[in-house]
Order: sequence, then structure tokens, then C-alpha cells
Amino acid sequence: MQADTTDTSTGQAAWETHEVHNQYAEISDYNLFSTDVILNEYLQRIGADWTLPELTRIGAEIGKADVMRMAHTANQYTPVLRTFDSRGNRIDTVEFHPAWHWFMEFTKKAGLISRPFEDDKNGRWAFSAVNFMLQAQVEDGSLCPATMTQAAIPVLKKEPELWKQIESKIRSREYDERDLPIEQKKSIWIGMGMTEKQGGSDVRSNTTSATPVDKPGRGEAYLLRGHKWFFSAPMCDAHLVVARTTDSDALACFFVPRWKPDGTKNPVRIQRLKDKVGNKSNSSSEVEFQDAWGILIGEEGRGIPTIIEMATYTRLCCVLGSAGIIRQAAVQCIAYTRKRRAFGKHLYEHSLMRSVLTDFALESEAAAVTAMRLAEAFEKGDADPLSKAFKRFITPAAKYWVCKRAVSLTGEAMEVFGGNGYVEEGILGRLFREAPVNSIWEGSGNVMCLDVLRAMGKEPELVKEVLTELKRLAGGNEDLQKAIEQLVFLFRQEPQEMEGTARLLTERLMLCVQACMLHAYAPAFVSEAFIQTRIQHTPSSNFGAFSTAGIDTEAILERAFPYSF
Repeated sequence: MQADTTDTSTGQAAWETHEVHNQYAEISDYNLFSTDVILNEYLQRIGADWTLPELTRIGAEIGKADVMRMAHTANQYTPVLRTFDSRGNRIDTVEFHPAWHWFMEFTKKAGLISRPFEDDKNGRWAFSAVNFMLQAQVEDGSLCPATMTQAAIPVLKKEPELWKQIESKIRSREYDERDLPIEQKKSIWIGMGMTEKQGGSDVRSNTTSATPVDKPGRGEAYLLRGHKWFFSAPMCDAHLVVARTTDSDALACFFVPRWKPDGTKNPVRIQRLKDKVGNKSNSSSEVEFQDAWGILIGEEGRGIPTIIEMATYTRLCCVLGSAGIIRQAAVQCIAYTRKRRAFGKHLYEHSLMRSVLTDFALESEAAAVTAMRLAEAFEKGDADPLSKAFKRFITPAAKYWVCKRAVSLTGEAMEVFGGNGYVEEGILGRLFREAPVNSIWEGSGNVMCLDVLRAMGKEPELVKEVLTELKRLAGGNEDLQKAIEQLVFLFRQEPQEMEGTARLLTERLMLCVQACMLHAYAPAFVSEAFIQTRIQHTPSSNFGAFSTAGIDTEAILERAFPYSF
């Protein structure tokens, strides 16, 4: 007979040494949009109220517990490369978990890619931006092909014949995961291939060659031979690729489909998938072009400007993605500390923890308004001088600053959860590993700062537009006026000194931009706290390292994430 191991005084099994209590999972089953006061206010302020019902629906769906579990699954069961089939035929196929396909379908149906190009309605870019930030809070890998597909549209629209063939498929809200020639598909995805082993961001060092099949020129067919060290989302239906033409040795941009017009597989050979730190659900690869068929996009010698136009849009998405990551990390920390107890009271009630959480909330609001302001600029376009200035001058600065702040903030956010933040079951670790890709992809920090200097030197009128706008937004605030004057001093450095201080200049620029926008549009308790912690005093490299004297931490945190949730 088995001995009775029950303690008759407590009714518990004798080997149960403790009761699980004071343990709380990350928050889920909440509406990511309706709980975001900042985004709702911004959309209403710019007159985009029409977006609210659809974004509320998207926010509810993406915030469900089972959707968040699928995000974990998609990153746990990573893509698998199948180079050959069972009989030795070369297939170069990447297989994904069904959870990945769910997010890809959701992205398409939600209109994230197509909405900015469907009409001229005010707020369409804001809709796409908020849509992106909501999805970035849950699953980021699927946003890589979405980003590239959206960014390719302005480039491809300049090629009338090609655009006529693919417009309906690239703008479709249906999801078609089948690996078939473009003409047989309901919808398509576009990727990009720029970097090579020897160059990285120095695309001018590319060696991949392109030889005309018949005659050279725009819209003509070429055969590409070479490699790409980072070829994003190899299962996309086509990629925009930079190669060097053999007749003129000039860099050019090519549309390289996965299948050739004759219905055979294009010889873009996948060598291997990258084993990345984060962004695990998405496949990134190394490929070889073995006389791959492609069409010349734009003119020979204009390959870099053509692809950089696409990169401008993808850089906006890097800012949006980072803003979403910052938001989710801040929300999770605020919600968790309101429940978890330590040293006799809730973590939320400890003044030092409130300093950290308040800093998170300020950073999140600043990132959100920055991202939304850039989306406005992309909607209005270059015809509006101020929008042109934000698009070309502030976009690289914002990519540098917001993306780096996401890396720092997510690392700190894991500490709020303690050991629970450092395990794979939770979302914090995944956010931490996702954050750096936005900072690295489409130009790392130094490249972005050099792009800021390049914009200043090439189009100085852009700087004047931004400074005029900052002075208007500052509205006579002495601290902001002084900060703008200090910024102007940095702008007036000798050219030979400018590069060495490019990071300092870019950081000061972004703090001024964010502080001025918050001063103009956010409640005083937010803007004054931001100015106090980042303008009046040199901001610490660590979150929460400031005095909260005179700062209404409770109002800031309640605004960031209401108690009712």
C-alpha cells in the first residue's frame, strides 16, 4: 500500500513546500489602441477621426492573449530552409510555422501596407503608422516584409509598364502564401537586397554585375551575377536589388522576381538563413545570383538614389517599430508593478521605481509623437517645405535616436520584472532582442548621423524650416529657446569639425524636436517633466536617474496606461 502523504492539518501534500502567490504574468487581453491616450489624441488633433473605429478593432484583435501566444510561437519555431526537395531538385524554399502566416495575413488585411496609397484622404499615413506601432508591440518579424513592400510602392510606381502588371497584387489585402509566379498570385510581397560581404552600408563597393539580355536601358531585362550578404525575406515574390551594369560599370536598381517570365524558378540561390539575435520569426538570408533575371528600374548610374528612396520609407518604419517596442515595454512594466509586491508594498508605490516608470512613460510619448509627426510629413510630401524638411532631415535623426532609446529602455524594462524578465516565456526578452534590428537595419547609428550632416550640407533650407518650426512650437519657453540657440551653435561648426560631433548634434536635435512638440501638444505635466529631465539637465544614460521633485508622476503614469487596465 502507498503511504498517505497528506498533512491532515492543512490538507496539502507533504511535499508541497510553498504556495504560488505574488506572481503575475505579462498583461494581455487588452485593447492596445483604446488604452493609448497619446495616439488617440494625435489622430483627433489632425482631424483623422475616421481612423478610430478600425484602429480600435485592430487594437482589440492584436492584444488578445492567444495572439500574443502566437507571437511567442512564431519566434520559437523559426523558419527552416529547404534547399532541395526529396528527389534532389533545387527549390530554395523557406518553411514557416502557421503562427507566422497568421501575422502576415493580419498585416495584409489590416491595410497597413496599402492604405497610404489607396486614396488622398487626410490621415491615411497616420492610420498606417498607428497600425504599424500596434503590431510592433506584439510581433515584429512579420513587419519586415510589410515594411519593404510598402516602401517599394513609390519606386515601382515610377515604372508604368511594370506597375500596371503588379499594382493590384501589391495593394491587395488578401494573403497568398503560395510560391508561384507573380501573374498566378492574388497578392505579392517585395523584399530588397543591397548589402554585400565587402561593403555593408557602403553600397558603392558592390560587385554584383548585371548584363543586358538584349539591349540595355530602363525597363529592359538583365542577368545578375554575384551575391548579397543580407537578402531580406527571401520568400518575397520579388526583390529590389542593386547591381553594377557590365556595359557602363554604373550602379543600378533591378526588379528581380522569384520566378522568371517563362514560369521557371529564377536562379537566386539561398546559401543559408541568418541566425540572428532577434527578429527570429522572419527569414533573412545570404544568396547568390547565378544569372538571375531582372528588370532595370530607373536609369543606369541612379541605383543608389533609387534604392535610397525606398530606404527613406523603411527608415520611417524603423522609427515606428521602435516606438511600438518602447510603448509595449513601458505598458508591461507599469501594469506589472501595480500588482507585484516587494518590501511591504506594491513596486509601483516605491519612489525609485516610479522614477524609472515615469522616465519610460515620457520616452514613450516622445517617441510616439515623433513617429506620428514623421508620418504626417510623408503624407504631405515634398510639395510642403516643412514636411520635406521633416522627411529628409528629421527621419534619419529620429531613426538614430528613437531606435537607440528602444535598445536602452528594453534592457532596463527586463530589470523591472527581475528574473522573470530574463526568461524566454515572457515578452520582455523578445522586445529586448528585437530592438537592435531597427537601429542597425537601413543604416546604423553613424550612417544616420552622417545622413543628417549630408542633408544639412546639401539642402540647408531644410534646417531653416525645422528651426523656424521649433521656435514656433517653443512658444517663448526660455529653456527651449536656449536649447535651440545651442543647437544653432552646433550647426555652425566648421565642416571639418562637424563629423566628430555628429552624434552629439543629432541627439541635441532630437531632444529639441521632441521637447518642442510635447510643449505644444502634450499636457503641461508631461512637457514640463520632459523639459526638466532632458533639456534643463543633461539626461542620464540610465533611466530613472533624476529628481522627481516638481514632477506629477501619478498623472504621467495614469496617462501612459490607465489604472482600469
